[in-house]
Amino acid sequence: MNAFWNWLDGIISSTAWTMTPPKAYGAFHLLFTLFGVAACVWLAWKLRKIGDRGNRAVLIGTGVFLLVCEIYKQLFYYFYIGNNSYQWWIFPFQMCSVPMYLCILAPLLRKGKVQKSMYSFMMIYNLLGGAMAFIEPSGIIHSYWTLTLHAFIWHMTLVFIGLYLVFSNRGGKTMQDYRLASLNFLVLCGIAFCINLLFWEASGGSINMFFVGPKESSLIVFKQIAQNFGWYVSTLLYIPVVCLGAFLIFLPIHLLAKRERSGKI
Repeated sequence: MNAFWNWLDGIISSTAWTMTPPKAYGAFHLLFTLFGVAACVWLAWKLRKIGDRGNRAVLIGTGVFLLVCEIYKQLFYYFYIGNNSYQWWIFPFQMCSVPMYLCILAPLLRKGKVQKSMYSFMMIYNLLGGAMAFIEPSGIIHSYWTLTLHAFIWHMTLVFIGLYLVFSNRGGKTMQDYRLASLNFLVLCGIAFCINLLFWEASGGSINMFFVGPKESSLIVFKQIAQNFGWYVSTLLYIPVVCLGAFLIFLPIHLLAKRERSGKI
């Protein structure tokens, strides 16, 4: 077993190609964003009319792809960054990690409210997360090629999932759908907070899934709020702000769908 772990350590370490971190809104960032979004729009549009079997293949295939990418990332941080020590702050349950699970789970459920609420969550909240990563890219820029490409490709995949669910009409477009998606978000925040408490001691206080505490948020603005007023104040402001951001993503989708239903488009 030790021989296997040593072999795996060697494989992972051999991919630790250093790079000068790309500048925010520099050539790498802008070109990847431009061509990535164009590719996502094109592919999501091409796949919009596939049936249920094809939908399962697309989403489960995407989920498996994300899972493989995440396993690599976890191993990279364990072996190379952490020197055989687990890095709790990258525990795979952030908001942008959830599609890795939902893409596999949701297509296997019966059609109904639960499945649609999961699709709506990915369409709204993960499209928001993917978009925000490129608007404020500090969290996806690293000193290693593989980690930077992982982060860029991961969040662009979230953009694709969101657009695919919009174009295929599998994500909900009514206000009730937004409420159910937001309920999913709140439930996931609760689960994330429980994970933070459960692994608080083991992580040395470094774990902060969904940035809901009790560790101070590392997010811009909310970090300052947490330092000045406490993590609980930051969290109580952060959650409704995310819901508002998701609503701003959802609103044009909702209004366009409403116009289509009324025959104005």
